Amino acid sequence: MAARVVHLEFPAGDTDGEQSFFESLFGWQFSQPMEGMDYRMADLGEGQGAAIFSPESGERGLRIYFGVDDIDAQLAKVRELGGEAEDKMPVPAMGWFAACKDPAGNAFSLWQTDSSAA
Repeated sequence: MAARVVHLEFPAGDTDGEQSFFESLFGWQFSQPMEGMDYRMADLGEGQGAAIFSPESGERGLRIYFGVDDIDAQLAKVRELGGEAEDKMPVPAMGWFAACKDPAGNAFSLWQTDSSAA
């Protein structure tokens, strides 16, 4: 599979306002915030999703997740091509993700679906 955008994250100081904006703009429907953190997800269909969250660090800017078949191979390739890649982390029963930066310093993440992720 060629990498494709599978998830978008929008950090927001006003998560209620951000949710209202995207619900009104695109008709997206967000879940209730996750327990213990203000992270709200929307299923956009066809294996794509979006989330709004309250960043702890004042983070700003859209985070894009690219779906890949083999996250380990792609992380090695990011590093080989001069980018930066953190180690992969599990999302239990869903998959693996890793934060990366391209050589210009632009942030993105990789995602591999894997229901056996611990």
